[in-house]
Amino acid sequence: MIEVELSKLIIDEKRHDQLIVLKEKHGRRLLPIVIGLAEISAIKMKISNLTPPRPLTHDLFKDTIEKLRASVEKIVIDRVEESTFYAKIYLKDSSGAELVLDARPSDSIALAVRAHTPIFVEEEVLNKADTLPKENT
Repeated sequence: MIEVELSKLIIDEKRHDQLIVLKEKHGRRLLPIVIGLAEISAIKMKISNLTPPRPLTHDLFKDTIEKLRASVEKIVIDRVEESTFYAKIYLKDSSGAELVLDARPSDSIALAVRAHTPIFVEEEVLNKADTLPKENT
């Protein structure tokens, strides 16, 4: 697995698809992922230190995890099929047991920026992303 960091958000309110770009933390490869306007807005709000008057869905999810005495350990973007990316959220409960949740990368990243959690991408996903048509990434 390769650790990545949020590199760029591309927001075009006229289009339905927005773009998030992840970059290898210790490398040069990029992983562009198309996400929805609501998810990119939630990510942008958090990294811009803007606080909404009421909790957004990702804030609620993070608070719920914490109230259940669990923590978000990491996010892993683990596969891509037909230009669709898949992710897993790894949680650890108070007993130390690991829980794994299937999730969209956009929701996973929105949670990761709130929980200050590392984001990883499987090597195979980074390699495949280089071969995807650019309009579908």
